[in-house]
Amino acid sequence: MRLKLVPDETNWDFFKRSKLTLGLSGFAMLASVVLFFVVGLNFGIDFKGGTTIRTQSTSEVDVGAYRAAIAPLELGDVSITEVFDPSFNANEHVAMVRIQAQEGAESVSVEVINAVEAALQAVDPSITFPSVESVGPKVSGELVQTAVIAVLMAIGAVLFYIWLRFEWQFALGAVAALVHDVVLTIGIFSALQIKFDLAIIAALLTIVGYSLNDTVVVFDRVRENLRKYKKLPLKEVLNLSINETLSRTMMTSITTLIALFSLFALGGDVIRGFVFAMIWGIFVGTYSSVFVASAILLRLGVKRDWSKPDNTAGNQYANVDA
Repeated sequence: MRLKLVPDETNWDFFKRSKLTLGLSGFAMLASVVLFFVVGLNFGIDFKGGTTIRTQSTSEVDVGAYRAAIAPLELGDVSITEVFDPSFNANEHVAMVRIQAQEGAESVSVEVINAVEAALQAVDPSITFPSVESVGPKVSGELVQTAVIAVLMAIGAVLFYIWLRFEWQFALGAVAALVHDVVLTIGIFSALQIKFDLAIIAALLTIVGYSLNDTVVVFDRVRENLRKYKKLPLKEVLNLSINETLSRTMMTSITTLIALFSLFALGGDVIRGFVFAMIWGIFVGTYSSVFVASAILLRLGVKRDWSKPDNTAGNQYANVDA
């Protein structure tokens, strides 16, 4: 028996409340921008500066014990991650302890580093500290700038790709959906003050790719139906295309969310922020593919006389019927 999340044939009007959905999206984006400038983000060590201590031991790394030993020092944001590498020997266990810069200082002082090392040695006498590295405010500022450039370049590349593959109206719709997803993700991190570090930048770029995939699937079907139903109004063509790809969209989103919720519950603190960003991105990305990108395409209009041959229309994903 084949699992179905939506009926085989649907005929829902996704643009019946398009003014309301676009208005809600615009309001949410505006609120996110206000939150970003008023409240700001809770930047992690990657962006605020701090010190990374590499530990090595013959005993297995116990992240919980390490964290409990360091907690009485009250150092603020401390991240502990175990490092896995195939080149390590069987008795070689490595971890990275990252400590945020202390109040009024550009980096962690020698006294604090000594205290952390003493606390960890009390937990594991065999532990050694092969390296200690500090990241100052200047380097952190450069990381912020590089991260912003990376996200903007990704969106610019998407704009160029969609413009070449379809038409400029499709490109603007797709990029509007991507900007919508990125802005709302930054907004939720600002509102909840969840730690924002380089892993979240990776999540933003992943969300851009996921949302783009969803949008391109819908747009491919739109292009096919524009050729097939030459006299059908554009609104009906868009509704038909979204309904035809709805089963695939829902199945992809739900199965991805099942995996992400499992990771969120069982993956531990190290990846929880990344997974939360991905879960949020799946929700807003699926929503924007249907209610933002297509609604903008409807308002911009699109040419109906496609000169390209039919055998170039669509891609392998557009024909997947979940």
